[in-house]
Amino acid sequence: MLDGRKPELMAPAGDNASLAAALRSGADSVYFGVGKLNMRAGATANFEETDIRSVVGKCHAAGAKAYLALNTVVRDDELPEVERLCGVAADTGVDAVIAADPAVVAAARRRGVAVHVSVQANVTNLEAVKFHANHADAVVLARELSLREIRGIVDGIEREDVRGPSGELVRVELFIHGALCVSVAGLCHMSLATENVSGNRGECRQTCRRRYRVVDEETGQELAIDNHHVMSPRDLCCVGALDEIVDSGVSILKIEGRARSADYVQLVTEVYREALDACLDGSFSKEKAEEWERRLEKTFNRGFWKGGYYLGRPSEAWAAASGNQAPERKTHIGKVTNYFNKIGVVEITLEAGGLDISDEFVVVGPTTGALRASAAKIMLDGVTVNGAGKGDVVSMELPRKARRGDKVYKLERKWE
Repeated sequence: MLDGRKPELMAPAGDNASLAAALRSGADSVYFGVGKLNMRAGATANFEETDIRSVVGKCHAAGAKAYLALNTVVRDDELPEVERLCGVAADTGVDAVIAADPAVVAAARRRGVAVHVSVQANVTNLEAVKFHANHADAVVLARELSLREIRGIVDGIEREDVRGPSGELVRVELFIHGALCVSVAGLCHMSLATENVSGNRGECRQTCRRRYRVVDEETGQELAIDNHHVMSPRDLCCVGALDEIVDSGVSILKIEGRARSADYVQLVTEVYREALDACLDGSFSKEKAEEWERRLEKTFNRGFWKGGYYLGRPSEAWAAASGNQAPERKTHIGKVTNYFNKIGVVEITLEAGGLDISDEFVVVGPTTGALRASAAKIMLDGVTVNGAGKGDVVSMELPRKARRGDKVYKLERKWE
């Protein structure tokens, strides 16, 4: 690694529940966005400017870094907001701003805030890294690069002693898991062309995920296409190649998913934490990687493009369907109404559905994060039962603490 330390595992957070999930699952850093100047501005899960201090405080209390995403292209009338947010970032101790627009980079640097150059900058070579090193301490490389090319850039940084404003060698950051844009690195204008909203301003409508037909306009003849989702990539999954990625010298390993759920963040971060630790202690193996992939398949995915362009497998890129291919579905059934610390027992009010013995469920909350468990023993009115229905108040043991108001979802197999 460029700085001689173990690689940093960076997880996404779109709300307090996913933030808690990331930190509980072993993330070394968390990236988040506020308002409209980030690439998930159109997502329902997003923080407000007033949340920045709280997010940073939670990260630092857990020994993790906090990175603020300000990675959209910016217009003149938005420059005052850029200046204000960079000022807040400096005042609250944000560890770095993630940016591609030079106006954002300049505003952050004027206030002494470190910068990570976003994947939106499409950095594909050493000269570009050297250019950005005038302002940035880390650079996210484009997803189109091969491992050989990534290794060459890392070697070049060391060989030419390329240092950022901090005086340290510029760190290389790489996406290792999550959704991909049809343009791979994210520089896409399809939503702008079809919906008049720009994906490069955090407003992507994901029109590439839809089904399309190809028709000859002169004859009306339609071409037969086996895969109707011709522009929708599968999700990137690099857990099976993580040992090679670590060996390439990359310093920061980044998980995509600020618009995804807390249980997604919990599972994906947990799996990559285990895999990264195995790389570092020498216990990484093909067998373990296969098991990690099976676990990752349980949460939201559009099918996996294993290794992506890093391993040179473009033929595996395209999804067979636009939606979630995970075998499980998540159904809201109730909420936590009490938790008894001394005995580790939770009380759940079943507001919208039932729960049977051995059912798997997940508890999600802003402090709890995402807690997955199995109903090994269900108590109703002090009596052990095999199941309970809507309207019942049940209690059972949990492996760790839940909080009042946490939501409870039952996990079911889709195809059973």
